Amino acid sequence: MLTVRNLLNDDIKALTGEAGLDNKIMRGYVCDLLSWVMSHGDEGTAWVTAQNHLNVVAVATMIDAACVILPEGITAAEDVLQKAADEGIAVLSSGLTGFELAVALDKQLKS
Repeated sequence: MLTVRNLLNDDIKALTGEAGLDNKIMRGYVCDLLSWVMSHGDEGTAWVTAQNHLNVVAVATMIDAACVILPEGITAAEDVLQKAADEGIAVLSSGLTGFELAVALDKQLKS
């Protein structure tokens, strides 16, 4: 079973410390439209989005996402990261593009 911790490497870093790193990943999803993610996201989703505000944490909590992955070096404000940590949602950041992250995640899910 793939966990958020398994994603961490030189290209993908945790912004929320240890919070949520043991969450199990069942699938990946790439989308920036919050309402779409609310209706199509599932428990255990590794969600790749360029959105980095508190509403992302709310949606991630609502769908019981495993983590949120911010592409292209995007980070989030401290209040967003603290709320995510409090909710047990790992927030990761990567220099990779959303497409590159999706491909890498797909490979890990299939291995």
